[in-house]
Amino acid sequence: MNRRNFIKSSTAAGLITTIGIPASAAIVSDDNLITEFKDDFDLNEVTITELQKLMQSGKASSKSITKLYLKRIEKIDKSGPKLNAVIEINPDALKIAAILDEERKAGKMRSIMHGIPVLIKDNINTADKMQTTAGSLALAGNIAKEEAFIVKKLREAGAVILGKTNLSEWANFRSTRSCSGWSSRGGQTKNPFILDRSPSGSSSGSGAAVSANLCAIAIGTETNGSVIAPSSYNGIVGLKPTVGLLSRSGIIPISKTQDTAGPMGRNVTDVAILLSTLVGIDNNDQVTKNSQGKSEKDYTTFLKNDALKGTKIGIEKSFLTGHEGVVTLYKIAIEKLKELGAEIIEIDLLKEMRVIGSASFTVLQCEFKDGVNAYLSKANAKVKTLTEVIAFNKANVSTAMPYFKQETLESSDKAPDINSKEYKEALEKVISSRKIITDLMTKNKLDAIAGTSYGIPSGIDLFNGDYSNGFYFCSPAAMAGFPHITVPMGKIYELPVGLSIMAGAYEEPKVLSMAFAYEQATKHRTAPKFIKSSNFSSGV
Repeated sequence: MNRRNFIKSSTAAGLITTIGIPASAAIVSDDNLITEFKDDFDLNEVTITELQKLMQSGKASSKSITKLYLKRIEKIDKSGPKLNAVIEINPDALKIAAILDEERKAGKMRSIMHGIPVLIKDNINTADKMQTTAGSLALAGNIAKEEAFIVKKLREAGAVILGKTNLSEWANFRSTRSCSGWSSRGGQTKNPFILDRSPSGSSSGSGAAVSANLCAIAIGTETNGSVIAPSSYNGIVGLKPTVGLLSRSGIIPISKTQDTAGPMGRNVTDVAILLSTLVGIDNNDQVTKNSQGKSEKDYTTFLKNDALKGTKIGIEKSFLTGHEGVVTLYKIAIEKLKELGAEIIEIDLLKEMRVIGSASFTVLQCEFKDGVNAYLSKANAKVKTLTEVIAFNKANVSTAMPYFKQETLESSDKAPDINSKEYKEALEKVISSRKIITDLMTKNKLDAIAGTSYGIPSGIDLFNGDYSNGFYFCSPAAMAGFPHITVPMGKIYELPVGLSIMAGAYEEPKVLSMAFAYEQATKHRTAPKFIKSSNFSSGV
């Protein structure tokens, strides 16, 4: 959830590099990049399919793979670069992996996810020995009574839940100047490309962990950018599905209108595999019933190299001005889309979306208050209401709020009831985003809309919070509840930038296939170097 970047337009700037310059072109001297961590991990950049081949051949087992990832977490996350992406390890991970190995020996293969280690965000319930806290010390000790629906789907598929990832506390819905990737329980997560750069959020740990090869794949959650932004910042693929395609039951909520879990991986194929595993109708989440007959059993069947041929894509034109490096990458990406057979038309979606104004934040505050009170009333946490969370933080300022406070929690606690006229009017405005996008696509006969996902990763600043260089494309799809995918578009100063593709409700096959075609033609994903710091006098 990126609470300050609802609708922004970029500012004009001169272009100092040309489209012909490679995406990884050096725009700054290597002297400004300090210390690289030498990385020789055996499973670097390995795919789910490759892991399955290793296990099928007997060259590896789920237990041996899980052990390698646990050692990797100890080396990269807890020592070495100290990435701080994992908030808690599953103490039963090796035991679970051993059981799955025995099943494989007996001829039982649950799915392509059988034996695959997965990390999940710490706002998703697991009914095991791990806590579910949303990164908040106020929720410390909360061992869930029942698992989230998507966690049940993971276990049924034979995945190994390796642990839980750190996040921006309360999914970045705590303060107006919070620092993405920081939580009072987990501390600050770092960006594995350059460690003093932001991992974005709120699915900070999931994004950083996938990028740093701490797991095969991970799950994040999004309300407004919390899957897309950290995926872009960490140089990976992230998918925010149509709201209701995946169940939200058992996930600490912000908004029943916009919340969804989403797969995060190093490539489109792995993301499609995990999405296929997680879909399903859940009686405890009525919105999932809307996906009846609209979901797919195997999203990988739609991944084609020629998926962009004959398509018509709307390009967000406000991103054609701004930071010269980002604009250059964007223009290169647009040319590649054309080369792959897409017809391009410039649109100004962000301008049209401005009519919604602050209505989205009003809806989020009202729904957060209602949803979190309902969650806490049944949880095993010591605090039972949002009011009690706020009181806990005030009583423990030095540990719970050492850098920034809790203005968003406090304003949400005072927000109108969801039966109020103010809420209903704001909700009507937010829902109008669906018509705005659909009308724009229909008028221009578009198959999809593309834009820059978020721009260059900002510096970590615990005292002043996040800042942005003007590129942010998460809000339209978030408010409409439409599918949105980001895929690596290149790097600037060794920092990744993502390309976004969005379409209409339940058009995951379309956005996945287009992202796959672009990914296969460009291969922009590279493993991070864990550069210690960017020695710049001012933020990029």
